[in-house]
Amino acid sequence: MYIIVGLGNPGREYKYTRHNTGWQVIDKLAYDHNIDVSKSKFSSMVGEGFIKGEKVLLLKPLTFMNLSGSAVSQAVNFYKLPLDRLLVCCDDINLPVGSIRIREKGSDGGQKGLRHIIECLSSDSFSRVRVGVGEKPQRMDLKDWVLSGFMSEESDAIISAITDAASAVEMIIGGDTSGAMCKFNKRKRVEKDE
Repeated sequence: MYIIVGLGNPGREYKYTRHNTGWQVIDKLAYDHNIDVSKSKFSSMVGEGFIKGEKVLLLKPLTFMNLSGSAVSQAVNFYKLPLDRLLVCCDDINLPVGSIRIREKGSDGGQKGLRHIIECLSSDSFSRVRVGVGEKPQRMDLKDWVLSGFMSEESDAIISAITDAASAVEMIIGGDTSGAMCKFNKRKRVEKDE
């Protein structure tokens, strides 16, 4: 079994903000694989189904971003899940809009939801798919930036990134993490350099 977590904040006002990109990846996976993510469990909205023949739990924490670890640890502990079966999707202000980065483990990179998950699990040994939401403008507060919506000129890029992130999750669940990293990490780096 895999637990696929999308980080975000509950509430209509946050639905399409930069910080809710992880939730949008879960919504894409749920749509593509006909998984209903409406059950309340583990301080989250959850849905069970199958992707690439593997049982999955799609999880959208309702704890607000900075306390995501409490929801994730509840699910991980309940299922006694090995951390190589946990995959977290989240936003990343250090990546341009439209790019994604896949890592099998590592630091939180300044993402407070990831930081809380690492603290609650006492480990950073879980995969994550980070979706670029763009660097904050110099004179803008970070909180205001991540809670802002995407500009119209960014819409195609973020839709593409969410689609890529969902595809990366499918590849990882299918057992090809290195292939997903090679396909998506490298490709976006090349596009950025052009």
